[in-house]
Amino acid sequence: MGSFLARCKEAREEISRMDDVLIVHHYDADGISSGALVAAALEKMGKGYSRLCFRKLAQKELEEIAKRKERDVILADFGGSVQEELSKMGKRRIVIIDHHLCEEGPILQVNPRLFGIDGSRELSGASTAYFTFGLPELAPIGIVGAVGDVQAPLYGWNKKMLEEGIAGGYVNAYKDICMFGRVSRPLVPFLLYSTEPFLPGLTGNESNVLDFYEKIGIAVKDAEGKWRSYMGLSEDEKMRLRSALVSYLYEKGHKRDAGSIIGEVYELLTYPPRTEMRDASEFSTLLNACGRHNEPDIGVAVMLKMEGAYQRAQALLELHRKQLRDGIEYAQKSVVDMGPFYFVDGRGMIDDGIIGIVAGMLYSIIPPEKPVLAIALDAEGKIKLSSRGTRALIAKGLNLGKSLEKSCNGIGVGGGHDIAAGATIEADKLNVFLERFGKEIGEQIS
Repeated sequence: MGSFLARCKEAREEISRMDDVLIVHHYDADGISSGALVAAALEKMGKGYSRLCFRKLAQKELEEIAKRKERDVILADFGGSVQEELSKMGKRRIVIIDHHLCEEGPILQVNPRLFGIDGSRELSGASTAYFTFGLPELAPIGIVGAVGDVQAPLYGWNKKMLEEGIAGGYVNAYKDICMFGRVSRPLVPFLLYSTEPFLPGLTGNESNVLDFYEKIGIAVKDAEGKWRSYMGLSEDEKMRLRSALVSYLYEKGHKRDAGSIIGEVYELLTYPPRTEMRDASEFSTLLNACGRHNEPDIGVAVMLKMEGAYQRAQALLELHRKQLRDGIEYAQKSVVDMGPFYFVDGRGMIDDGIIGIVAGMLYSIIPPEKPVLAIALDAEGKIKLSSRGTRALIAKGLNLGKSLEKSCNGIGVGGGHDIAAGATIEADKLNVFLERFGKEIGEQIS
């Protein structure tokens, strides 16, 4: 514990000496949260900054960083794997705040993995940034990043961050239903547009949703004719709806979703009530919508409470949710059992920005006995691969980050976490990759 916090302090002192800062961060929910947290901390320190957001740190992106006029650089949610390249840029000061697989190198890096802390479960990029700066009022941002990086329920170091946020009056945590729209949606869209979990017979079917509420005796409108939301229900009605959904999922054979539909939720008390920003999970989805649709700056602006940003993010969220619904419907019909793993070929059908989310959502439909690999085409015509697993598979030895890294040797670049990883390969190397990947997965799980 002491050595990690000592590294955080060392990085904080180095950042305090910076005066011309470029923040470089990843584009997903955790990356946007990381960039926003660093930006908020620098503002509190009275420092100006510029930002760049990337999907990856390859040669093109590194060249862009090198050309920038800023003398100091903070990389958030990536950077640990390109330390040698960064050290040759001639920048005056560079600090890396990351949680992915790495080794100690020439750049000052705050990374839990260097201190034996699990960067897949216990600290995300944003929560690592939280401890780097040590400001309890930024706990809500760190929590959104951790939840967005599939690290809920929070425990270990993430739990410590949560407790500090609760003690400061910035966050609340309690057990409740864990579905998108719990805070922000009226009752009908709450079930109608549900994709995590996918509700067979309810998702996408308004008449069935209305019948469902009628059967359990919950009115979707109040006495004045206004649409009701989950948060506006009485405690008895909330309990009735939760029980009915759990029973419904069990009846449909979705036992895994039925067992996980209730869990710990995180209310962000410094953000407006009855909006996606109030709930950590919904906020992370809002940020994902911004990042996956090439508008990460809007996501950062929402986190920093800039005027007009939330309305712009909401429009992206609606597009994002529609693409997810279309994507999961296609994946459900197209998923193939490849033996060691499930495979979805989404080329031309699913956007590369959401292919990883769709891969994870498939577990609402298929048995969680194997990892999922899904592919799409990126803007350059290369194949974007995204893989997802489960905690039970990790316990059996699965490590998707290592599998993709080995499988991409000589034909592309890949890596990530044990439970979620991604890669990019040349379009004509798919068969080579699939053969290698199947072999790697088979060896790990066996």
